[in-house]
Amino acid sequence: MSNQSTGVLERLFHLSENNTTVKRECLAGLTTFVSMAYILFVNPIILGDAGMDAGAVFTATALSAIMGCLLMGFLANYPIAIAPGLGDNAFFTYSVVLAMGIPWQQAMGGVFVASILFTLVSLFKIREIIIDAIPQDLKYAMAAGIGIFISFVGLQGGGIVVSDPSSLVAIGSFKVPTTWLTIFGLFVTAILMAKKVPGSIFYGIVLTAIMGLVTQIIPPPESIISMAPSLAPTFGIGVSNMTSILSDPQMWAVVVIFFLVAFFDTAGTLIGLAQQAGIMRNGKMPRIGRALMADSLSMLGGAVMGTTPTAAYVESSAGIAVGARTGLTAIVVAVLFAFSMIFSPLLAVVTAQVTAPALIIVGVLMTSSLREIHWDQFEVAFPAFMVIIGMPLTFNISYGIAFGFLFYPILMMIAGRRKELNPLIWVMFVLFLVLLYTLTMLKF
Repeated sequence: MSNQSTGVLERLFHLSENNTTVKRECLAGLTTFVSMAYILFVNPIILGDAGMDAGAVFTATALSAIMGCLLMGFLANYPIAIAPGLGDNAFFTYSVVLAMGIPWQQAMGGVFVASILFTLVSLFKIREIIIDAIPQDLKYAMAAGIGIFISFVGLQGGGIVVSDPSSLVAIGSFKVPTTWLTIFGLFVTAILMAKKVPGSIFYGIVLTAIMGLVTQIIPPPESIISMAPSLAPTFGIGVSNMTSILSDPQMWAVVVIFFLVAFFDTAGTLIGLAQQAGIMRNGKMPRIGRALMADSLSMLGGAVMGTTPTAAYVESSAGIAVGARTGLTAIVVAVLFAFSMIFSPLLAVVTAQVTAPALIIVGVLMTSSLREIHWDQFEVAFPAFMVIIGMPLTFNISYGIAFGFLFYPILMMIAGRRKELNPLIWVMFVLFLVLLYTLTMLKF
């Protein structure tokens, strides 16, 4: 890269100020992309179950990720990638469309309305104010909880942990070749980390993929280049169906859930990743307003194109672990998503077993924030513990945050520390009560 190009990148992303380099940011972007590329295949499968055109969803997924990552990189200068979230697409398909019998077109209208509300609260800095009001101990707990959560995702995706009807979870079968591929990747990546090899996580992913191909556990791609499918079957459907929500009270609840889950899911992820990257300053995240606006606009764009809400991706922690510190990483991820629309067959090589070791090891790095929590103060320790344990056990970041905020203000009052409570803590207490109650009513 020429000195002139490097100078432009330096001015845009302040690389020297953040103690990073172009090479490191590009490697981190590649690592993040490889860790989250599964969404290009998983999202069309899940939304396809709702009756949506899988090809159009693939294109919408890639375009909304490109939009979100570009906005995050240029607006906020953060190494955090954005793409359609896994929890939201599952709720959309299996709870709203299949369980409640709402047509996917109308449900997408609900996503569009929720995204408008989401953008408005970001524009008026309401989200920023709420995030700044979150107690520091709970921010540390969010980082650790997300770390354990993504480790659990890795253990499950790699086949090391499986579901069990009697004990909920159990150890996986070692007779399955893909499980051994995960174990191979875990040992290789852990050894590289222990040797302090730069880019250990990325190299671990590459070596695991190569081993999968060599042992024929992963089938080789059928082709290399494939044109992106048309967006026509899903584009604008949410916009044209938004008015039907006004006459359906059931859809009001759906809009509320999409809004609240997206709100706190992204907030928790941003805080956790910022904590890991060392971005937090005096308990606050600089440029948080720009990061939230990037997330909001990508959610709005995704709803127009035909996909469920976007979110900040916890897999960004893999890139941060490699050394990502600026928005250049997010820009690299956007470019790779753009390439993926043409070279989509190659992504089939990056299976869940290939990325699982990276997620497990990143969990170790993120849980280091546990040491910062005031465990000697029970009124703080218990809510923090509920956040940490709630995320992996409910398989949802928002639910874990909810558990913590339902206990924190009450225990602080009982402990005689009422004056330390920000009034917004009570607002969040009520919001989480509404969220959990609404979800319970919809399920039962």
